[in-house]
Amino acid sequence: MLVSLRIKNIAVIDELQVEFSEGFNVLTGETGAGKSIIIDSINMVLGQRTSKELIRSGKDKAIVEAMFWTDNPEVFDILEQMGIECEDESILIYRDMGADGRSTARINGSMVTASMLREVSKLLVNIHGQQDNQSLLVPANHVEYLDGYANIDNLKDKYKVLYDKVRDVEKKIRSYQVDEQEKARKIDLFQFQINEIENANLKIGEEEELSKRKEFLEGAEKISTALENARHKLYSADINVHDILADITSCFAEVSEYDEKLGGFYESLNSISIELDDLIYEIRDYADNVSFNPGELDLIEERIDLIQSLKRKYGPTTQDILKYLDDIKIELEGIIQSDEITFELSRELEENKKALSEAAAKITKERIRAAQSLEQKIMQELSDLDMNRVNFKVDITPQDFSSNGADNVEFLISTNPGEPLKPLSKIASGGEMSRIMLAIKSILADSDAVSTLIFDEIDTGVSGRAAQKIAQKIHKISAKKQVLCITHLAQIAAMAKTHFQIEKHATDEVTKTKLTKLDYGQRVHELARIIGGAKITDLTKKNAEEMLALAEALKNGENRDSN
Repeated sequence: MLVSLRIKNIAVIDELQVEFSEGFNVLTGETGAGKSIIIDSINMVLGQRTSKELIRSGKDKAIVEAMFWTDNPEVFDILEQMGIECEDESILIYRDMGADGRSTARINGSMVTASMLREVSKLLVNIHGQQDNQSLLVPANHVEYLDGYANIDNLKDKYKVLYDKVRDVEKKIRSYQVDEQEKARKIDLFQFQINEIENANLKIGEEEELSKRKEFLEGAEKISTALENARHKLYSADINVHDILADITSCFAEVSEYDEKLGGFYESLNSISIELDDLIYEIRDYADNVSFNPGELDLIEERIDLIQSLKRKYGPTTQDILKYLDDIKIELEGIIQSDEITFELSRELEENKKALSEAAAKITKERIRAAQSLEQKIMQELSDLDMNRVNFKVDITPQDFSSNGADNVEFLISTNPGEPLKPLSKIASGGEMSRIMLAIKSILADSDAVSTLIFDEIDTGVSGRAAQKIAQKIHKISAKKQVLCITHLAQIAAMAKTHFQIEKHATDEVTKTKLTKLDYGQRVHELARIIGGAKITDLTKKNAEEMLALAEALKNGENRDSN
């Protein structure tokens, strides 16, 4: 269950902290007071996509923090897989949103992604909003409601593995099924490309080495001049550096014994003389062994041009070209052996299709079984919701294999005796759609491990007796689940165990939203406001008191029935 919720800097909410109770919690307030913001905040902390426009004006960050309590082992298994520790059965979820649109999420203090947050939160909370009524109008969604009731996730997972295998094999077969002319064209092309690449005898790193050698050869004349000039002036000329340095060193050798510093000069000059001899030897050796073949530069340029040409055709690097060579060799081999491969793939496809058909048949059987039960339960629930003349049917017809099985599922309804069954979108009104969805949610709640249900204005399009029936139904659900309900109807608000009022207070400088847990007297006042609008009279207060008394009697009646 959702134990507590803290909201900070979201829209008109400056800072709000609320603790919810078990059972039926209801939130009421005037239009625009901020009820929808509570739902937006809960969606944010559950990992749903959130706009930075929610951030309160003038603030740089919005924060939502929710504390849950759960004994669902599946939740803790997922958290353990994520590496998140839980000391007890409480789970603290935190999420913030910055003005730059970036968000941060944590579970029990550990950083998580939004997708990880959604994976955990879907096992904690189920939110039903007005848009869910619209989803009932889309037949493609009906199979999910039926499957949720049938509890066939395991069968569907096995089917999906087989379905993906069939799709993959079919794709492979299509890739090999080319006409003979196209096959011959591809064989010629691949053989030409293989020969062209193999004849080039490429080596990784070769182009870099060639470029360095090319640069060296392009400087051949300058290199030769530098070597000859150095060798001449250092050693060969009539007046050269070697002889001059030797003469100077000899002079200092004769006087080195007269002064320590002169001795130092001599040692340094002698050391330089030795190093110079070594350098002269290395220069002479390099000059004697360096070669400049006039034709080598042309050959290198031709080789580089060839490599560049292959790169333009087959890949940006030599490694890419060699990988492309390996790939087309495999593909060529496949084309040459395509008939044999296609035959083997066809056998594999038949085997997978047979297994897929068997898996689909199991799903269909379970859907038909579940549909019969679901029809009866929904009609019973609708009867409880003052729609006792309704005939409801889950229509299951065969269709081609899809990722969801081989069934087309559509909910059909007749709201009056004698009328034919028709799609929901053709018959049901807004109020009827709300009650049908509530009936489905009520049934699924029995098999769903989620402990908290949130109804956002489930009462759309209903009033009077139907509203009272919806109130009783939600209260009945709250005996097994925690329920949070945002409503505009007094009948629903009166049935709640805990009643919160959302109010907006505006001054010249700022607008703030406040959430208050109401005592009995405050509940009477709030119900009177809902009944009579802005004008609260003694009569509307009396009506509110009678409504609370009636609600209490209905609750006690439910409790006696359950006992």
